[in-house]
Amino acid sequence: MVLRDFLSKDLLLPELQARNKAEVLAEMVAVLALHMPGMDADAAFQVLKDRESLGSTGIGDGVAIPHGKLEGLERIALVVGRSVDGVDFDALDRKPCHIFFMVLAPEQVAGMHLRILASITRLLKDETFRGAFLSAGNKELFWDALNSA
Repeated sequence: MVLRDFLSKDLLLPELQARNKAEVLAEMVAVLALHMPGMDADAAFQVLKDRESLGSTGIGDGVAIPHGKLEGLERIALVVGRSVDGVDFDALDRKPCHIFFMVLAPEQVAGMHLRILASITRLLKDETFRGAFLSAGNKELFWDALNSA
């Protein structure tokens, strides 16, 4: 599976303004709602919050992968963000998160949802990719870093 097939330049947030976990989720859902007009943004936010209540999706090394399944969604949606300052996301290593991949999937696509999460996890274990991602100076370089993986 090629992760870039699920990416869109319009759904990149190279300069997240959020300062806490709820704000990160809200900011990412808001940009997705702009590009998926039929999506219920409130329901999406609640799905992500509910998932976080089970345990943080901050996996460590500055990375968080908030995710969930949303009823009524027609296709998998992926939003990618970066916080230069970092956000306390209750990560497993207790360090701030800088890299965020939000994945929302339709209820009926469990297998694809899991494959995307696995692909993201593999990608983010690559220190070279993480360095390029974090140092990209503008949206074009941010996009290039994502597409070079």
